[in-house]
Amino acid sequence: MNIDMKEKVAVITGGAGVLGGSISKSLIVEGVKVAVITRSEESLNKATRELSSLGEFLGIQSDVLNIESLKTARAEILQKWGKIDILVNVAGGNMPGATLEKEQTIFDMKIDDFDKVTNLNLNGTIYSCLIFGEAMSKQKEGCIINISSMASISAITRVPGYSVAKSGVDIFTKWLAMEMAMKFGEKIRVNAIAPGFFIGKQNERVLLNEDGTYTDRSLKILAHTPMGRFGDINELNGLIHFLCSEQAGFITGSIIPVDGGFSSFSGI
Repeated sequence: MNIDMKEKVAVITGGAGVLGGSISKSLIVEGVKVAVITRSEESLNKATRELSSLGEFLGIQSDVLNIESLKTARAEILQKWGKIDILVNVAGGNMPGATLEKEQTIFDMKIDDFDKVTNLNLNGTIYSCLIFGEAMSKQKEGCIINISSMASISAITRVPGYSVAKSGVDIFTKWLAMEMAMKFGEKIRVNAIAPGFFIGKQNERVLLNEDGTYTDRSLKILAHTPMGRFGDINELNGLIHFLCSEQAGFITGSIIPVDGGFSSFSGI
């Protein structure tokens, strides 16, 4: 199957992080014009160093929770490249105060951190869909990919805020897919991918012991993953490419796991 995305324009929110950076790099080397949106100047400089020499790249410092900031970013992208074909909403994540320790209950959770996590993961995705999706509505064409999670598919201990937010992302993905197709045409598609378990900076504290061995939580995850391993972050890129291509022209409103079988396994 030949997937040709040359000359398409992609916006990647959170595109300077580990996951976003991997997606951004995988697209730019295929000839996609990539605009990376990130909140911090440090991460923007890092993305510029790593990606600008690989192809057409635009780095923008913007906040996914600031609508006016996103509108400014949209205007900059449209002025430079004239269109927006792809939006991948990667900006998100969890934080320690919203992650329960083993001995804690839901009543020990820090409400302020719960609010921050749900706001970033849910509203950060929604606002970006609204601002960049509006450009697609005028073009009558485009592809939006949101990032869901295993935490939205079944109850996973210790991460209530993240679970609530990603469940919201799932239903918003389905809702926006319906809205775009019915009111702006079949060529605007909205889907989400639900990554399984990957070890990164945000979760290594709960998945790895100080000596690098797996924690009890990791062992439980692997026991419920038929493939018996954690994923490699680059294993998400193939699905991203497919969903952005014409080969996926009849796929919208879908939440697709990339999880080594975790979501399909009963554990029995």
